[in-house]
Amino acid sequence: MKKIDSFLNYLAFNKGYSANTVKSYQTDLLQFNDFLTAFYPGLDFPEVSTTHIRSWIVTILDKGVGTRSVRRKITTLKSFYNYLNLHTNVSSNPLEKINVPKFTSSLPPYINNEDINTLFEKIDFSNDFKGVRDKLILEMLYSTGIRLAELISIKHSDIDLVYKTIKVTGKGNKQRIIPLIPSLVKTLNDYLDIKSKLFPLNNADNMLVTDKGKVLYPKFIYRKVFHYLSLVTTYDKKSPHVLRHTFATHMLNNGAELNSIKEFLGHANLSATQVYTHNTVEKLKKVYKQAHPKA
Repeated sequence: MKKIDSFLNYLAFNKGYSANTVKSYQTDLLQFNDFLTAFYPGLDFPEVSTTHIRSWIVTILDKGVGTRSVRRKITTLKSFYNYLNLHTNVSSNPLEKINVPKFTSSLPPYINNEDINTLFEKIDFSNDFKGVRDKLILEMLYSTGIRLAELISIKHSDIDLVYKTIKVTGKGNKQRIIPLIPSLVKTLNDYLDIKSKLFPLNNADNMLVTDKGKVLYPKFIYRKVFHYLSLVTTYDKKSPHVLRHTFATHMLNNGAELNSIKEFLGHANLSATQVYTHNTVEKLKKVYKQAHPKA
């Protein structure tokens, strides 16, 4: 367990990984540790072989764990053993000969234009603190494409209402500036006006807070997003990340350049952004099949 804790601290403090990412690594490693404890009592990480790893993969696949999740868990273990090789006396890496299982990539889910318009034009958000705050959460996620963790961490000092921009701190503590559209600026001003009357403002404080003035947490935002998206769509996926996908897809469909979307999303490389071009291709295929007489 000390090796796991040391690795997680390395990810958090040396690599600058977000709390959610570190938590995912922790979950995967603890599950692997539980597997070793159950099937190979007394076996320590340096003694793990490729055979043990393959046995573990078969075990989790038999439990119905999806291929995408298995790939992530293998990636976690690879990173863990790379860390052990570099920072401890562990010299072997049982993951070297492990092939990551392939999976059929699915298109990022997104909400269509009609449902998004219904959300912001027809849903009745109350004019009190709760209603304006909830609307701001949804507008921030959809209008900027920021991640959940990025939204929670926004401070008052990150907002520039003069130039209508917001500073976002992403993965690896990389910062980017995102412009704010007029409707979002209005909601933001309304929120800040109400908040200043309910809670003392501190420029370093987190901008978004709960009904009692406490810092927001992921589950709170998940509940809000799920609730409001349920009012406008029957789509299965109703998470904050879906609004990020929706932002990127709508931007691309309306003519934004892929490199610009990459910068908005805070992706490290263009390959991560190119997945959204598939949604555009699917849209073109649909239009073609509906319009072409030979289709």
